[in-house]
Amino acid sequence: MKRTLLKTIALGSLLTCSAAVMADSSDYKLMVIEAQTAPQPLEQSFNNCALNVKSKNYAQAEAICTKAIALLKDADAPRFKVRQLTSFALSNRGVARLKANNETAGLADLYEAKSMSNSTMVSHNLTRAKEELSL
Repeated sequence: MKRTLLKTIALGSLLTCSAAVMADSSDYKLMVIEAQTAPQPLEQSFNNCALNVKSKNYAQAEAICTKAIALLKDADAPRFKVRQLTSFALSNRGVARLKANNETAGLADLYEAKSMSNSTMVSHNLTRAKEELSL
């Protein structure tokens, strides 16, 4: 009973979680989850992905973003919120892949992220990538 209540509270907090942005307007935008607004494993994976991109640890960032995406697939939360957060995680992974010179995979992530969420941050990253790659 206690575990179910804690799970309900943790997943309910996913409803209220919001994303912050780590970047200026001329660079890619990395999304993070504000502290203590999502279950800890998701928050850690999501935010560590962005931090590793900022630290130029692109291979590690890609692996951590992939873990965050997997955690979101199993999240028991409203579909719209899961889609939005998955979109943000895909965008972060796309940036990591672009920075690691894996342009095809990076663009694929950004296009998938854009198809999942009409976020201005995701749109910015896709536009930025297309400009950078002269597409």
